[in-house]
Amino acid sequence: MKIKALKWLSTVPVAAALVVSLAACGGSPSAGTASPTDALAGAQTTDKYTTADVTPLDKIDTSKLGLLTDGTIKVGTLSDAPPSIFIDKSGNFTGFDNELLKAMGAKLGLKVEFASTKFQSLLAQVKNQQFDVGSSSISTTDARRQTVSFTNGYDFGFMALVSKTDSPVKAIADLKEGVRVGVVQGTVQDDMVTNQLGLDPVRYPDYNTAYANVKSGQIDAWLAPSQQAEGQVKEGDGTKIQEKKVATQNFSAYAIAKDNTALAEALNSALDAVIADGTWTTLAKKWFPERKTDAERMPDGWKPGSKAVKVPADK
Repeated sequence: MKIKALKWLSTVPVAAALVVSLAACGGSPSAGTASPTDALAGAQTTDKYTTADVTPLDKIDTSKLGLLTDGTIKVGTLSDAPPSIFIDKSGNFTGFDNELLKAMGAKLGLKVEFASTKFQSLLAQVKNQQFDVGSSSISTTDARRQTVSFTNGYDFGFMALVSKTDSPVKAIADLKEGVRVGVVQGTVQDDMVTNQLGLDPVRYPDYNTAYANVKSGQIDAWLAPSQQAEGQVKEGDGTKIQEKKVATQNFSAYAIAKDNTALAEALNSALDAVIADGTWTTLAKKWFPERKTDAERMPDGWKPGSKAVKVPADK
């Protein structure tokens, strides 16, 4: 799907959505209302929200999913966050999250149509039903569940610290007063730096801009989702991922409007189907080659989909 074909996005009131989404994405970090322990508040194990099982695919009525356009799932996503969500050189939306969603749509017999947006606006746009689904490696915090609902998880999170190769800032513990740390506005990393570490980060609208500023030395470090950090950092850039921390409690999931339980049910069913047939494993191996084993793809007992689905053993 090419960007130029997505004319329907032009009606989305992005500026208005931005105001709402800051509260949705953990609160406006500058408001100062959260306690120092709130950064990952609501980060629960999969047992709290993961469904016990799913409705069989042949029992899903795709005519009753409340879609904006019958037969099509309209998806808001990012254009600059490889390997999870990005636009390739041919102008196609791709990456692990989006290719997985395409496979899920195929299981349901539905077309999947993507449009680029900013993370700060995404949850509000899903809430207001300007998109059917939000696809952006979204961490499923309780604060965000006040605004949207989520599918079962399809990935876990890493948090990564990026700085110059020779920087003295080599760990999240080094983020202290006087260190200029960049984040993408409205993210869990923004919340963590502001509310848990008590710092005032430099906030950027997108991952490309955040990385460009750490590479140029305008900031000392960038706290980012690990997948996006790995997609940005290139050999010869003079930068390095200094530290990564696994965050399996805050699994990643697709966002949907809170009252659209039929769509949630359908997507959960399709997710289990692409896990069971090996598609999830194939895509994880393709897009995250550093995760070489089942244990690396599913750390600390975490697994994708419902509690009932079995992930085929890697061959």
